[in-house]
Amino acid sequence: MENKLILVSSDTLGQGSKELGEVLIENFFTILKQNESLPKVIFLINSGVLLLSENNLVSPHLEELAAKGVEILACKTCLDYYNLTENLTIGNISTMKTLVELATTMEVITIN
Repeated sequence: MENKLILVSSDTLGQGSKELGEVLIENFFTILKQNESLPKVIFLINSGVLLLSENNLVSPHLEELAAKGVEILACKTCLDYYNLTENLTIGNISTMKTLVELATTMEVITIN
């Protein structure tokens, strides 16, 4: 997992029920943070940046992953769209250029 980029493009996991998708995405990050082998980067785009908001159940898991050395990056355009730029408390603001650079050098796992 050390050379892996997890690309999160939604605040839910899977298609169908939004409520179920919210449970699934939280479960994903709960289990991920327990692994010995962690990804190098988690990059959040589109509604995935909503996982960084204070009231989201996933944000504490992302904080723990960051504390373990996982780089958490959020798309600036997406943060601006959802009016989250000023309230970002986890990770760093990044750009599509950085995502493209990372995606060309790392294995990408897409979560949506």
